[in-house]
Amino acid sequence: MYRFLLTPRWIALHLVVLLVIPAFVLLGRWQFGRFEERSANSDRVTANLAAPPVPLESLAGQRIKEADRYRAVTVSGSYDAAHGLLVRRRPQQGRPGYYVLTPLMLADGRAVIVNRGWVKAGATADTPPEVPPPPAGQVSVTGRLRLSETEESSGIRDLRGLPAGQVLLINTDGIGRALPYELVGGYVDLTVQRPPAGPAPEPVPPPEVGSGGGLNLAYGVQWWLFIGVAVGGWILLIRREVADRRSEAREREAPEAAAPAG
Repeated sequence: MYRFLLTPRWIALHLVVLLVIPAFVLLGRWQFGRFEERSANSDRVTANLAAPPVPLESLAGQRIKEADRYRAVTVSGSYDAAHGLLVRRRPQQGRPGYYVLTPLMLADGRAVIVNRGWVKAGATADTPPEVPPPPAGQVSVTGRLRLSETEESSGIRDLRGLPAGQVLLINTDGIGRALPYELVGGYVDLTVQRPPAGPAPEPVPPPEVGSGGGLNLAYGVQWWLFIGVAVGGWILLIRREVADRRSEAREREAPEAAAPAG
């Protein structure tokens, strides 16, 4: 009755099932790994956003650590308005615009890039935006510590030939090459400034932490449920084939059993 399982058509089906099961296992494990990674990142960012501010000097060496991303920091110095930059293609609340970057000179001779906020784009692509100037003199800045951007981390392709004073990435290595002083290897999204400026760019909103990888967890469970569907469907097809063959056998036997009586 079960010899049909060794026919070419059924052998092909067995092979498909044997291939999809480990594939679904690996896909599920990958999604669970992404869930753990994103959940850990979400917890770290949430904790950093809620932590009290600390001096930038206590965290910022030559490079900012991944664990300190979005940590609230304080730093004091004076703005170098002459080397300010605009970051293109930075929409906010659905509006096209620019981020306004200004180096803040520190007491040790270094500087940190401060993202002072967002300004809307000009009336045309060639019209420069209206940028409020930074305050003169000593200021105290509180903001969120950010990692230097790259093409890989941001998904933004860095292009050449931009208008003077404009960039696409907040990359401290690239920006620092055009400055006469050393930059801290990261930047700060300004949240509070003392003394406050008069007209000022719009603040950059805090990051959306999200669900912490909840979708990845659901996808992982889904892939593993597909294993049960594949095995269950395989068994169901076998049972249906057996039932059909038994029914055909009974139909063949019925006329043979009725022939002597006739």
